[in-house]
Amino acid sequence: MAENRRELYKSLGFLSSVGICMVASILIGMAMGYYLDQWLGTKPWMLLIFLGFGIVSGFRNIFILTNRELRRQKQESQDDGE
Repeated sequence: MAENRRELYKSLGFLSSVGICMVASILIGMAMGYYLDQWLGTKPWMLLIFLGFGIVSGFRNIFILTNRELRRQKQESQDDGE
């Protein structure tokens, strides 16, 4: 019972970190684009470009976090099997 609860907490922590990384990447990209637009007078092009960079960065972070989590789960299953 305690092991199931521990796995649930690990999964919830992983999912929350994935969501936070995605949102943070997009917001940082949008903020950079917005302020560059204000500074350079290129409205809305820098916002759109950096929004794209933020989205790509968010998905890259999800890919990295997912691979890390899968490796951790694989390592744990190998350790349990021994």
